[in-house]
Amino acid sequence: MATDPRWIDEHGNEIDEDHRGLVYDIRTLVDRRRALGLFGGIGVTALLAACAAPETTPTASAAATATTPSATATPTPSAAASGPVSEVPDETGGPYPGDGSNGVNVLDDSGIVRSDIRSSFGSSTTVAEGVPLTIALTVRDAATGSALVGAGVYLWHCDRDGNYSLYSRGVENENYLRGVQETDATGTVRFTSIYPACYSGRWPHIHFEVYSDVATAVASGPIVKTSQIALPPEANDLVYATSGYEQSVRNVSQVSLASDNVFGDDGGIHQIATMAGSVASGYTAALTIGV
Repeated sequence: MATDPRWIDEHGNEIDEDHRGLVYDIRTLVDRRRALGLFGGIGVTALLAACAAPETTPTASAAATATTPSATATPTPSAAASGPVSEVPDETGGPYPGDGSNGVNVLDDSGIVRSDIRSSFGSSTTVAEGVPLTIALTVRDAATGSALVGAGVYLWHCDRDGNYSLYSRGVENENYLRGVQETDATGTVRFTSIYPACYSGRWPHIHFEVYSDVATAVASGPIVKTSQIALPPEANDLVYATSGYEQSVRNVSQVSLASDNVFGDDGGIHQIATMAGSVASGYTAALTIGV
């Protein structure tokens, strides 16, 4: 096979691999990881461009921004098959699913199919307070990487005080922070919510169930995948420093991804959301999963 002309020096000799530079190293790493399906939703082109770009001295504002999760771009999902992707681990739905498996069933209630899950629906209109959070979950076929279009996703999490609607004391008559959506043409659902608390014994997380379609979800039919999204420590620290999340500061200091009883087996490597935004403007937590 002919040598790529980029790796021929001015004398016509092939440049040794050890001296081809960072871009060559990154391309080699990308090719290997793509073959193993490890990059998921990361933009390979963006990674190479970043490595090839000349270094510049950041401005003071840019340097400050780079220290927060707001500097992380949210990946743009695509419907096209991208090759095998890692299957998200099966996880417990926990004691507060609200899907009929542990007492109350909210899935057959009129109003559960919605994108904005901040408020209760039905007899109550209480709105959960907290730092705004958009949750973007992209569902793909693990074997092919193709987007699962028209799948049903039921998502739920605790409120700013660590309570789960329908179950926890004082919010038994609320059903906020729960909803069902249909995946779009890119396999993505988006929920408008608030940043959940960290309660004692658990790393900050969001629960979800994937169904073949919305009709199956609201009928409490067979579940394709039950798992959880892990929220990254950098965003947790910034959110929990704000008013209303005081209890989370102590709780999150006593747990880690490695010690968590759900994420601890692998540190949540396939479940940690990519964050964009800020406390002031709200965050977006994005995750691509294989099922």
